[in-house]
Amino acid sequence: MEYITIKDEFIKLGQALKLAGLVGSGIDAKVVIQDGEVTVNGEVDERRGRKLYPGDVFEFDGTKVEVRK
Repeated sequence: MEYITIKDEFIKLGQALKLAGLVGSGIDAKVVIQDGEVTVNGEVDERRGRKLYPGDVFEFDGTKVEVRK
């Protein structure tokens, strides 16, 4: 499992994918999220603006990433 560290209370899913280096741009994030390729805490989530808080885990393309504060 990989980790990203945030300074604020939450991070949006699209931003988290970019921060983790799993996508190259916001457009790429939008496409993979809308295509149902991303899970949050084990469930598919198609909302790019989904707020992730410390302890949440998202997965894309076989890579799991936990959000930490």
